[in-house]
Amino acid sequence: MFDVVVIGSGPAGYVAAIRASQLGLKTLCIEESIQKNGDVSLGGTCLNIGCIPSKSLLDSSHRYYEAIKNLPNHGINIQDIGLDLETMMKRKDNIVKKLTGGISSLFAQNKVEHIVGRGKIISHNKVEVTKPDKSIENIETKNIIIATGSSPIEIPSAKFGKNIVDSTGALSFKEVPKSLGIIGAGIIGLELGSVWSRLGSKVTIIEALDDFLPMTDKDIAKESFKEFKKQGLDIKLGSKLISAKDLKGSVKIIYNNEKDIDMEFDKLIVAVGRAPNTKNIFKDDIGISMSNNFIEVNEFCQTNIPNIWAIGDVVRGPMLAHKGSEEGIMVAERIANNYAKVNYSLVPSVIYSHPEVAWVGLNESELEEKGIQFKIGKFPFAASGRALAIDQSVGFVKILSEAKSDTILGVHVFGPSAGEIVQQALISMEFGASSEDLGMTMFSHPTVSEALHEAALSVNNEAIHIGNRTK
Repeated sequence: MFDVVVIGSGPAGYVAAIRASQLGLKTLCIEESIQKNGDVSLGGTCLNIGCIPSKSLLDSSHRYYEAIKNLPNHGINIQDIGLDLETMMKRKDNIVKKLTGGISSLFAQNKVEHIVGRGKIISHNKVEVTKPDKSIENIETKNIIIATGSSPIEIPSAKFGKNIVDSTGALSFKEVPKSLGIIGAGIIGLELGSVWSRLGSKVTIIEALDDFLPMTDKDIAKESFKEFKKQGLDIKLGSKLISAKDLKGSVKIIYNNEKDIDMEFDKLIVAVGRAPNTKNIFKDDIGISMSNNFIEVNEFCQTNIPNIWAIGDVVRGPMLAHKGSEEGIMVAERIANNYAKVNYSLVPSVIYSHPEVAWVGLNESELEEKGIQFKIGKFPFAASGRALAIDQSVGFVKILSEAKSDTILGVHVFGPSAGEIVQQALISMEFGASSEDLGMTMFSHPTVSEALHEAALSVNNEAIHIGNRTK
C-alpha cells in the first residue's frame, strides 16, 4: 500500500512525487513513455519534447543568426559561416538526455519508486498499470495525483502527416525548410517560427485572431508584433485556415482573409494549442467531475473525490511547467496535512523569442475591465546603457500600479532578459511591494535590470534617465 501514487512524470508529476517522498510519504510515480532502448522516459513533454529542446534550439539558432547578421557590427568578421543542423540537434538531444536522466537520480535520492506503464484509476484507492508487455498490475494507494499533462491539438483542416507536423515534429527536422508555414501565432508558434527563420526558412504564420498576442499587454503586443515582422516573420492576422493538403514534398494550404488565398510550403507546423490528456485515465464510474475535458478541482487541486488530486495541464489555468510544479508541491504538502497554496494571481509567463516577452499580474486592458484605477511607468531599453552595450536595446519595461496605494499590479517586459526581469518583479509583488519600494531599491549599474528600477520611478514621475508619464 502506497501513501501516494502519481500518474505522470512531467514537471507537475515528478515534483509532486519528490516532495511527497521528502515528507515521509511512500510514493510511486507511473510513467508510460519509454525511450528507444526500452527505459522509462521521465520528464514529460517539457523536458523531452517541449520547453527544454525548444529553448536549446532557440539559443543555437540565435547564435547562428548573430554570427551572420550582427557580429560585423562589433568589428568581428567571420568567413564562411556554415550551419551543421545535425550537430545542433545532437546538442539538443544531449541536453534532454542529461536532464531526464537527472530525474531518475532525483527519484533514487529521494526514495521515489517508479514504474513503466499506463496508469488508470479503477477505484478511489486503486490504480491499474498496463505495462509495455501488456501485463497488468494493480496498485493500492491512499492518495492519487493525476499529472498526465497535455498533447498538441490536431485540427480537421490540417491532419498530421509527413509534412504537416505538431510542435514535436518541428523540433526534429532533418534539414532547414526553405519555406515554412505555421498555424497559430501563440507562444509555441512564435518560438518555433523564430528558430527556423533564423536558420534560413521563409516563415509565414497564419493566425485566426485579429489581435496579436491578446493575452499580453496591448503596448507589448504592438511593439513585439512590429519587431517580429522586422525580423522576417510574415504574420497574417485575421486569417483562418480552410484546408491543408500534404503532398509528396510540400504542403498546399488555403486560408481565408476576406478572400481565399493559396500558399505552398515545404513544411507546415500546427501550433493552435494543447489539449489535456484525460482520456481513459479513470473508469467512468469513478465519478470524477469534468469540464471540457479538464478535471474539475478546487483551489487546492483536489477533485470532488477527496483523496484524488489533479495538477498541471489537466486542470484549469495556463499550461505552464512552473505552474504545474508549484501545484505538485502544494498537493504533496496538503496530503501530508501541511498548509500550502498557490498564488494564481501571480503566475509568470515568458515567450523565449529574441527579444523576450514576459509578464506577470494584470495588464492594462484587464485593469480597465475591472474598473481599477492605476498608474503607469515605462522605461525603454534604448535608454539603458547596458542594453546599448550588448546591442539589445529594443523594447521596454512597463509597470502598472494601483492609483492610491501604489501597489504593483502588473509588470510587462519586451526586451533583453525579460524573463529574468519579470522574475525580479514577481518576487517583490509576492511581498505586496509598491512601485516606490522598487524605486528605492539599489540596482547594479550597468545592468538591463535597471530598466525595471527606472520604470518603477517613472510610475511616480521620478525617473532619472527618461521623461516621465503617469495615468
